[in-house]
Amino acid sequence: MAVLDILEIPDPRLRAVAKPVAQVDDAVRTLIDDMFDTMYDARGIGLAATQLGIEQRVLVIDLQERESDEEGKESEPVRDPQAFVNPELLWVSDDVSVYNEGCLSIPEQYAEVERPARCRVKWLDRDGAAHEQEFDGLMATCMQHEIDHLNGVLFIDHLSRLKRDMVVKKLTKMRKNAA
Repeated sequence: MAVLDILEIPDPRLRAVAKPVAQVDDAVRTLIDDMFDTMYDARGIGLAATQLGIEQRVLVIDLQERESDEEGKESEPVRDPQAFVNPELLWVSDDVSVYNEGCLSIPEQYAEVERPARCRVKWLDRDGAAHEQEFDGLMATCMQHEIDHLNGVLFIDHLSRLKRDMVVKKLTKMRKNAA
């Protein structure tokens, strides 16, 4: 297993549309393992293969939710790694939710994005078994965000031009100050 390099904007490979995986085999399972290692190392909750320059319809999600004790102290994150091969949005709700999204390919930048509050997705797991499920809350947001990546879409594409330009300008300034 390996930690891979995550592409960052403006890398044009982030705009590539991923191709379906023909067969879930050991190479795909190795990719999934490497994607989890990379996502955890970057302290993210989701990662699409296209963010690594790999044009395959594979994404991983682990919300790493925390529980609080009686005193309000948060526990270590509870890991629940989930891999999705050839994920496909079947349905999205008319009702929407707004979430302050970030992205490992647009480091340390966040913006409120409005998306459908619920979605139904079908996919194959790491063993090639088919699944279909409806998601809501943060999982629905994360699923739509990562499927967008597989389609060459970034969360900033859901923003107004003014807000998108502000995010890009802040990232450019951050990079300049770090150099």
